[in-house]
This record gives sequence, structure tokens and C-alpha cells, in this order.
Amino acid sequence: MFDPVEKLKEYLRHPSVSADPAFAEGMKGARECVGGLLGEIGFAVEYVPTELHPVIVGKREGDPSWPHVIIYGHYDVQPADPLELWDTPPFEPTEKDGRLYARGAADNKGPLMAHLTAVGRLLEAEPDLPLRITFAIEGEEEIGSQNFKSFLQQHSDKLAGANFVFLSDTGIPNPDQMVITVGLRGMICFEVELSNARMDLHSGMYGGAIMNPIQALAELCASLHTPDGKVNLPGFYDDVIDVQPWEREQLQKLGLSEEDFAKFLGVENFHVPPGYTPFEATRYLPTLEFNGFGGGYQGEGSKTIIPSSARVKISCRLVPDQTPEKLKEKLYAEIRSRVPAGLKIKITDQHDATPYLVVPPDRNNTPKDQSEVLARAFRSTHGVVKEVWGREPLYLREGGSVGLIADLKSELNLDAILLGLFLPDDNLHAPNEGFDLSIMSKGIDTIQEVLRRTAHPDG
Repeated sequence: MFDPVEKLKEYLRHPSVSADPAFAEGMKGARECVGGLLGEIGFAVEYVPTELHPVIVGKREGDPSWPHVIIYGHYDVQPADPLELWDTPPFEPTEKDGRLYARGAADNKGPLMAHLTAVGRLLEAEPDLPLRITFAIEGEEEIGSQNFKSFLQQHSDKLAGANFVFLSDTGIPNPDQMVITVGLRGMICFEVELSNARMDLHSGMYGGAIMNPIQALAELCASLHTPDGKVNLPGFYDDVIDVQPWEREQLQKLGLSEEDFAKFLGVENFHVPPGYTPFEATRYLPTLEFNGFGGGYQGEGSKTIIPSSARVKISCRLVPDQTPEKLKEKLYAEIRSRVPAGLKIKITDQHDATPYLVVPPDRNNTPKDQSEVLARAFRSTHGVVKEVWGREPLYLREGGSVGLIADLKSELNLDAILLGLFLPDDNLHAPNEGFDLSIMSKGIDTIQEVLRRTAHPDG
């Protein structure tokens, strides 16, 4: 059986940046590294082409009566820029003080290695394990999983008969508290451009006579929120479902301090809608955020112009039961209605994701038709976490988006158990990304035992 830390280092040396074609060799290397490990532990491996980066499918077949688990992961990573802010080379893993530093260490190469190792050890101990397992590992998660839905539609036969999805692409608040993520926000990403004159104009000759696109866009953006932080768009909150009392109780058990949270983020205070804590607002409410704003002269010194255009990048986080399609229709129409007369608007639709919510068994709102295998897996995970981590897991929604989880639900009617393995200070998407190796070790033990109990429901 391979050494997971050494194999993880090997995996991390492949710069698998999906967003940049210059890293095609890194993508190929990471893909082959994962495929090689799957083959080593006895899986049949296939690289399924998509319009961009292939999906790795590893299958362990068996008796159709056996439970069938899909394990998801992704082999692509975020760009490492800005490189000058890294303390160590981003694609040369550095082990220090029980942590492994490299781009992708926590998102998602470390957690995926935990799953690969757990499965390998389990099959080594029990070669005839009565469990079918399919790995589905994509290469486009960091660019919105744009081809994963079509993969599910075109190759559903490769995942047929599955009972649930198991993955680790979410976080935990500290090394001692495991969280099973039960909800993820959805997303809409788009760009708005306002333009007026056919070229940049001299601000002395024409200033005061025409509308400045930067001013118009700034005023439009300012109109999209109320002073208390709510999104100021008719119908924006129409489909938001109520939060169940058990969810709020679980969140309160985290024992988080707003003061500590503010200190960690480096902010003086929070700006949340009335009636919500920052911890609730980031999980239970939809948002509209400005991600970037530009137009006119951006160089050194000054250039006295009225720019011909201005643009803003916007993202919205969605919560159940909002849908990207319905919200975009309302949102784009309302934004168009607020553009000053005479200005031209262009809205460029980018990627989106549907929010996701799964209710664990034995709750007041648990679906009556919930799969017995899924319910049993949730209960097994709860018991294993209590044994391995020394305390019960919490069941929480997370503010981020993993759109493919909703795609698995919509296309294959599969729910997921999301076992968090990265920490707040792992610096995902930032310089000096790292992964706690003690978390990895406990994660391996947890995953291995959950899968064993899934295969042996009677013990």
C-alpha cells in the first residue's frame, strides 16, 4: 500500500491549473497520477473526454445487490498567483509543522488522497468487500464544472445504480470538530458593461454635457442594496425557504465568537441584514456581491477623460429553493430598467450553480422517501466521527458553492454526504495554501470505516 503523504507530494507537483491552457501538461500529469493510483488499488480506469478536461472514472464492479457509492473529487487547482506572496514554491510541496504547503493541498488534492488511501486500505484488508465503488474525478471544478453536467447526461450508465455520493470538498471550523455539510449555496456570475460615446472623451471639452458611464454604473450598483444590507430587487427573496430550528441549534453548537471571527477576517464589524448573525447570513441568505469594477484610465498619474465604457463583475449566492434560471430573468430585467436613457448595456452571462440541501435522517423535515442506504450511511458516518474525532459531528450548511452536487441531484437523483477536511486557515485559493496532515490521517480512518459499515450494514 502506498504512503499517502509521499503520494500526495507527487500529486501536488503537477501544476494542474484548469483555467490556463499553458498548464495542459500539468493537467495531464495530475490526471495520470490519479489514474495510476486507482489502477494500483484495483480499479478499472477510464479517461472520459469532455469539451475541455477529461473526467477520470474508476470503477470497482460487483454484485448488483451490493450498495454502490460514488466518490467525487477534482484534480484541477486554482492559479497560484500572486507568486511573490508565497513563502515556498506553490508546486514544490513543503512539509512543515505537521502541514503540507502547496497549491491544491487542501482544495482538493489532499482530501481526494484521503479517499483514495481509505479505499485502498479497506480493499487490502478485505479484497471481497461487498461494495461497488465508482470514482468520478473531474478537471474543471475550479472553473465552474462547466462540462460535468453534460458528462452526467451523456454517461449516466457509468454511474447507474448508485445509492449516494461521498466526497470531501468542504471545511471544518477547527481540528477537533467534524462538520457534515448538508447545504451549499448556488451561484450566478455575470458582467455588466455600460457604454456611451464611441470613444474616450476630453473631460474639459465634453464634461458636464454627457453621462459618464462610470458614474452611471456606480449609481446602478449602489441601487442594488438597501442601507441595511438587503438586496434591493423585487422578488429576490421570493423562493427562499425557512430555516428549520434544528439547523440553528446545530450552528449555535459551533460556539463561534463574532469578535474572534472579525479579528480573523481583519474587519472592524459586520454588515448583515437585521435578525441574522454573520454566521447565519453566510449560510442561510442569498447575496449580491461586486467582484470587480473597472473603466477609464487605471495607470499612474492622471488622464482627464470621460471613459466610453465601464464594467462590473457581479456574483450572487443563492439558497434553497432559488434557481439560477428564474432569478437571472428577474435580475437582468431589473438591472436593464435602471440604466439611464441613452446608455447602452451589455450583460454577459457567465457560469451558475443551483443551491443544494439534503436533510439527514431522523429530522422533522426528513423526506419520507429518503433512500435507506443514504440514511444508513448518514447514521454510520455520525457514529464513526464520534469514535474517531471524539465528539459528534455537526450538520451545517456552508456558504460556498459546489454546483456539481446539485447536478448529481437533478440528473441522477443522488444525495451526498459531504465530509469536511479543510480548515479556515488552509488558505484555499490564496498564497501559502496548506493541509493539516493530522486531519488527513483522521479523515482516512473515518472514510475507511464509513465505507466498511456501508458494505456491512449489520456490522
